[in-house]
Amino acid sequence: MSDLQLKKVLTLRTIVATSAGLTLSSSTFVAAVQVAGFLAGDAAWLAILTGGLLCMTAALCFSELNGMTPSAAGIRLYFSRAFNDRLALIVSMLYMLVIMGVIGAESYVLSQVLNEIWPSVPALIWILIMFSTVTVLNVVGVKIAGGFQDVVTYGLMLSLVALAFIALVKVDFQITAPFVTGGAVGLINAIAVGVFLFVGFEWVTPLAEEVTHHRLISRGMLLSIGVLSIIYALFTVAMTAAAPREALTGSPIPQLIFARSILGNTGATWMAVVTLAASITTFNAGLISISRFIYASAREHVLPPVFSKVSMRFFTPWVAILTIFVIGLVISTAVLLTHRYLVLVNMAAAMESIIYAMVGLAVIVLRQKMPDIPRPHRIPGGYIIPGICAVVFTGLALAVFVSFPMVLLYIGLGLLLCTWYVRIVVPELKRRHQSQNKAKRQRRRPVSQANKTGD
Repeated sequence: MSDLQLKKVLTLRTIVATSAGLTLSSSTFVAAVQVAGFLAGDAAWLAILTGGLLCMTAALCFSELNGMTPSAAGIRLYFSRAFNDRLALIVSMLYMLVIMGVIGAESYVLSQVLNEIWPSVPALIWILIMFSTVTVLNVVGVKIAGGFQDVVTYGLMLSLVALAFIALVKVDFQITAPFVTGGAVGLINAIAVGVFLFVGFEWVTPLAEEVTHHRLISRGMLLSIGVLSIIYALFTVAMTAAAPREALTGSPIPQLIFARSILGNTGATWMAVVTLAASITTFNAGLISISRFIYASAREHVLPPVFSKVSMRFFTPWVAILTIFVIGLVISTAVLLTHRYLVLVNMAAAMESIIYAMVGLAVIVLRQKMPDIPRPHRIPGGYIIPGICAVVFTGLALAVFVSFPMVLLYIGLGLLLCTWYVRIVVPELKRRHQSQNKAKRQRRRPVSQANKTGD
């Protein structure tokens, strides 16, 4: 039934695991190697930590906005207040579509790894098993799905740290050139890719209606970025120290090459499990968050009302969850057949940068439009941090468009589709909702009033 509410059961541990799980994906390893490839020395850690700091400016902006409007609709409500409802809906729907496309990219990387280890099992079977398991967990309950997310994400983090230390010990690693970057251009490109290692952390904001306290969203985002900054930096340095950079940068599965170089087939199997876990955390965290966004949008009559249905037994938006399951399988199958996973990765990078830039701008606009609204997480320092966020991520989005013109084309087509939907379909959905409400009010008229009318 659509009038049931989501349950407030999520704690800080699960918020951190969900935020980190969205960013810690299989394609992360490819991006991490690209960071190192731009630099001459052992300075990958510097670019990654800088990228993490830049993402923290966006996280602080999300924290201020989420404190003002803790809702499952999240980003759409932020932009609606700051700009206008139509623009907010167009951008947030495009954002949702692009993020769901990342599932396809994840599936491709996962298929390459699993096919290398177990070539007799079709990749689509693994993907179906993963999607089905995570979907059932989410339908049964967010607390169970969140507990699953905790175990997998924290286990994944510990595995990456363990593999990194094993590699560094085996090669007797010593940092000889920690600040040698090879030039400013290489460092800037490395930082740009380093930023994209963290994208997706903010999709934890749609869980604002299911946390035990709204402050946990802010703390969870900042903690996940901080922890991942250290893990990414350590693991990237270990990868490039234990295996030739040329072999890593030329492969879609650099993590498997790295693991095999330090532990042989045992390491390859271990890394295959790690990669599977990374894909599971991404899909599970994405399913938790995106389903809440769809649920909230349907509840506000901008998507068909069927998506606002909540299970009477488990209190989860089961229709939205099953819909994402189907879409995820379709996208994953398409990418497996076409091998066009990099386009989706770059689209996600550009779209995330656009969102982060708009979030920084939204903080500035809302401080001027609504100065008296309580802000539990007001960013210190005036407009400095939101200003940096808006400027830096605008530049990064433009850089992606310049480097990959097809990304600009695809996002432009998606923008046209979402604009058509918002201008044509949404008004019709709202008109139907108003008509249904009017009919209900007429049916509920008091009998006495009906008798008077009859007389």
